[in-house]
Amino acid sequence: MRNLAVVAAAAAVLLGAAGAQASAGAQASGPEVPDAVRVPAGNVLVAAFLARGVQVYQCTGGAWSFVEPAAHLAGWAKRPGSLATAVHFRGPTWESTEDGSLVEAKAVASAPVPGSIPQLLLQATRTRGDGVFGAVSYIQRLSTRGGAAPAGTCTDGATTGVPYTADYRFYQPAS
Repeated sequence: MRNLAVVAAAAAVLLGAAGAQASAGAQASGPEVPDAVRVPAGNVLVAAFLARGVQVYQCTGGAWSFVEPAAHLAGWAKRPGSLATAVHFRGPTWESTEDGSLVEAKAVASAPVPGSIPQLLLQATRTRGDGVFGAVSYIQRLSTRGGAAPAGTCTDGATTGVPYTADYRFYQPAS
């Protein structure tokens, strides 16, 4: 139960005191959002998650190249209206462990974070289901910590996972 309390508190911080819904085009309170990764007007916040996982890299030609993320997300979703969980994997893709809904996306903008993976704005390219991710239009990856590719050379074929954490916010078009 302690973990649920921590997740609920973190979601409250992400969403702010009033935060169950952001007004159309508005950003939820919480971490500072660089202009480059702001969600376009006409979209509303439907979920906010804290992610913990790894960014997977493989050595090719003596250098590390990104392969995929592997992360567990826990936070708040408008549907089902409470705590929710999801997984994040290659695509990039997010899948709800509550209702099986899914969103795939492509990065459309980024903001650098020294020593960490960048903050991103992603646009949905495909959704599945009618659950929490079924109508997602945009995703923000904010407050990134860690996950950057290892420095230096490597042995071809080697694979490593670099731990990271981030805040993910999911938006859908305003009704």
